[in-house]
Amino acid sequence: MPKAKTCKAVAKRMKLTKTGKVKRGHANTSHMLVRRSRKQKRNLRKAALVVGLQAKTMRTLLGG
Repeated sequence: MPKAKTCKAVAKRMKLTKTGKVKRGHANTSHMLVRRSRKQKRNLRKAALVVGLQAKTMRTLLGG
């Protein structure tokens, strides 16, 4: 069986940490930021982790 290819759409959006967790960015950060509070915008800058079964799927798609 051939090796599975990396899903480039996922690779552009997510990254694997050294321990194998899947890191992602937040949505709602590109425009219309005036309506969001300073605290909300600050928290959106930080990366988040993908959890549960979705993380397992993303890890497979990333080839890790």
